Formats: sequence, C-alpha cells, structure tokens
Amino acid sequence: MPTKNWFMWGLDLFSGLFLIVIGLGVLVLAYMYLVDRLQTKQAVRHNYPVIGRFRYFFEKQGEFFRQYFFAQDREELPFNRAERNWVYRAAKNVDRTIAFGSTRTLETPGTLMFMNTAFPTLDTDSVPPSPVTLGPDCRTPYTSTAICHISAMSFGALSRPAITALSHGAAKAGCWLNTGEGGLSEHHLKGNCDLVFQIGTAKYGVRNEQGHLDDDKLRAIAAHEQVKMFEIKLSQGAKPGKGGILPGVKVTAEIAGIRGIPIGQDSISPNGHIEFKTVADILDMVAKVRELTGKPTGIKAVLGDTHWLNDLCDEIAKRGEAAAPDFFTLDSADGGTGAAPQPLMDYVGLPLKESLPLLVDTLSQRGLRPRVKIIASGKLIVPSKVAWALAVGADFVASARGNMFALGCIQAMQCNKDTCPTGVTTHNVKLQQGLDPRDKSVRVASYNHYLHHDLGLIAHACGVNDPRQLQRSHVRIVTDSGLSVSLDKFYAHMER
Repeated sequence: MPTKNWFMWGLDLFSGLFLIVIGLGVLVLAYMYLVDRLQTKQAVRHNYPVIGRFRYFFEKQGEFFRQYFFAQDREELPFNRAERNWVYRAAKNVDRTIAFGSTRTLETPGTLMFMNTAFPTLDTDSVPPSPVTLGPDCRTPYTSTAICHISAMSFGALSRPAITALSHGAAKAGCWLNTGEGGLSEHHLKGNCDLVFQIGTAKYGVRNEQGHLDDDKLRAIAAHEQVKMFEIKLSQGAKPGKGGILPGVKVTAEIAGIRGIPIGQDSISPNGHIEFKTVADILDMVAKVRELTGKPTGIKAVLGDTHWLNDLCDEIAKRGEAAAPDFFTLDSADGGTGAAPQPLMDYVGLPLKESLPLLVDTLSQRGLRPRVKIIASGKLIVPSKVAWALAVGADFVASARGNMFALGCIQAMQCNKDTCPTGVTTHNVKLQQGLDPRDKSVRVASYNHYLHHDLGLIAHACGVNDPRQLQRSHVRIVTDSGLSVSLDKFYAHMER
C-alpha cells in the first residue's frame, strides 16, 4: 500500500510538472509569435512567425551539415575531406593508405598527374633533400635542407597554446616558423625553433610612433639567435590590397602589449607600407633591414598586376644583383587568413598555379633565379601539391593551414569570431584547454615528417633521387579536351 501511494504521488507530481512545462511552452510560443509579428526587420519572421526562426537556425548550421553529411570527399572548400584526412592521419602517425581505388577524377581540366618512370629510384639510392642557402652574402646566411615549412601565422590570429605547439613542432621537424605580422612573442621562442620574422605593413614589434621602422627594435629582434630571416610583407593572398585584420575581441592585454595597440580594439594594418611609392623604395627597405640585422631579407606578395615585378627586376639591374631580395615568398589568391573582406578573398589576385610559373620564368629570364630563392605558399598542404610547386620551380614551400589541421583544426570557419571549437584561433581560455601543446607539437612534427616522406615517394616514382630535382617535364595537366599535356609545354605560351 505505501508503494502504491508513492507511485500515485510521483505520478501526480510528474503530471503537474508536465502541465507546467506545456504551459510555459505555450507562453514562450505566444511571446515569440507576438515579437515576430510586431518586428519588421526580418520579413520571413514577420510573415511566418515562430516557424520562420528555423530558417536562420538552419542557415547558421549549414556549414556543419554540409561538412559532415552532404559534401563528398572531393567536393568541400577550401579543403576537401580527402585532403584533411591525409593531414590528420599524417599528424597522428596512423595508416595513410587507402583501398579499392582513388575517388579523384582524372578527366577534369586542371588535374595534375605525375609521370612515373620504368626505372624508379630505389630506396638505397634516395638522398635527403639538398641544402639551399638563403642570403649567402649576408653576415649571417641561413641554410635549410627542409623543403616544407610553417607559413606566417601571428600570435593574435592564433592562440597561445597553438603558437607554443607550432614552435616546439617546428623544432622537432627541423623547419622554420614564420611569426606572422603580429610581432615576436615568448611563445614563438619557447620551442627554440628557427624563426622568420615578418615585417607587416603596421610593423608590429619594430615600429616607432610614426609607423616607420625603429632601428633599435629591429636590432633587438635580430639579436635573437633563433630569428634567422626577415620577411617584408607587401600583400597577403587572402586579402591583397588590404592590411591585416585582427578583431578587437581577440586583442588581449598580452597581444596589445606586443603590438603596441589598445586592448580590445580592432587591429587594422595599413593596406601598404607608408614608405613604399616605387620599387626602389622596396629595395631600399630590403637593404636597410639586411644591413641592420645581417640576416637574409626577402619580400612576400601575391601577384596580380605584374608590371611592378618587371620594374623591380629593372631596378635590381641598375643597382646590381646584390641589391635583390634574398627570397620571394609568393602567396596565392586562394590563401587563407583569420579575417578578410569577402570581395578580396574571392576575386582579387592570381592563384599559385598561374603566378608561380610566371614568377619563376620572369626571374630566370632576368638572370636572377639563382640569386632570389622562391618560397611558394597557398593551399600546399599535401605531398602532391608540394611536388607540383617544386616541379614548377619553387625552392621551398610554406603552409599555414596544413599545420593548423595538424593542431586539430576542423575547418569550422570561425577564425574571426574567437569561438574556434578546437582552441587554435581563440583566446577563450576554456576553449584553449583542449589544445595541449605537448601533444599537438608531436602532431605538427609528424605531419611535416610525412609531408617530406610522401613527397619523396612521388619523386622516386618519377625517377629522381631528391625531390628538388623534379622538373615540369615530370608533370602533366589535363586540358579542356580531356587529354593531358606536359607542364613544360603547357606553360610555354603563358602571357607574361
């Protein structure tokens, strides 16, 4: 009998709570109905109260559903699932093989195919990548055998644990890490890796009150033994013609201190260096930075209009080969960034497949190719893309987003909102807790190791001992006819 009483009491309580919940639900729906009908900013909500709200919910969740439920392995942009999965497997050091057949179509115009030889390079005959020296005439030249490196990502765009992991990972992998335009932080230095200090248009970390280079600050940066080179950024692939953008929500006290800007305010870099009016000004700054630091100094740009490139070569010819930049980092119009205006990201600049051969051939024709090393950057996250860049003529490759995937990035496309769910591009301490620098640094190193390893597989299949020996003749590209042509012939008639 007592049990029955308890049961009835519980049933009455449950029924009462159920009615209360139903009543509250009705009140909420009534409130939403009135609000939707009375507002006039959103026509869908006004005309279809309550139900119309689902339209905005599904719009917001569209990226999630496309990524996990609807997009095929080779469809998604900016990086498809097949590319990301290779990076994830390489970073985790798990099986990178696939079965049954490739999901990649071979008839689409633009498809690349590497030409295997009947006499592939045996493992016993393979050699490590040959060393390349940048700025051989500098007081402190820099030599690297690594082909793949970590491209520019500033502290601010990326979180503290992300930069720390990249620093340690780069040291383990034997590659360099580019600081990005946000200045040099202690987190870049923690791993004791080689660093490339980027001088952006705002000159964060090396600027005076007027926005010009501060000689003393520049020398102080160069005094760090880990800083091996300096890169003067003219433009960035994802936003050519626009300076760096760091939303105020990501400008913490630490980042504001490093950059010399107010806390919580948008960090907007100028869209160009205030010193630059002609190509002569570019070479003047290259010479100044190289002289003050004694270290290799180059430029970074995405190509669009190429007249200035010819003018630059003319100016170098007047001054002598020694005046040339020690390297040219070529960014692609399909490069990435934490925040950029969509019109610039979608429509401005040349993609790497067109600009890289143009730059290589221009420098070669002007006799500057041995002097100026070329670093290719922009969506080169898998071995095949790296092999293509080397075959076209690049000396090095630098990837940002590939290493972000190694850190755990899931392409949530929230880099500009400080809500990155993996802790890579957010300064929310709770979200950062899932990113352990000790674990992620190992993954960064593993990714870069297998990027070089599988690059070697392609090179050996083509019959060369060293990936740097890849030539355009080793690659064919599918044309509109559905048939392929060798890259050396394909680029032979490119307009310059």
